[in-house]
Amino acid sequence: MNSDTGKWLMLIGAFVLLAGVFIYFFHDKIQWLGRLPGDIRIEKDNFRFYFPITTMILLSLLLSLIIQIFRRFF
Repeated sequence: MNSDTGKWLMLIGAFVLLAGVFIYFFHDKIQWLGRLPGDIRIEKDNFRFYFPITTMILLSLLLSLIIQIFRRFF
């Protein structure tokens, strides 16, 4: 391991922390997240199944874009 690995781990940790703070304080403003068309939700009497496939794809594309922009500048 070298110092670059430590820098990346700290950056990822800071990003996760900021995302957690954002979700904690603004969860009422982003209620649409997780309820997009294509997200699978099955609710019965004693059973709930929830698989936010569309939300995961959208977040994956957004994260990939952020990483590509970050790599170009650093």
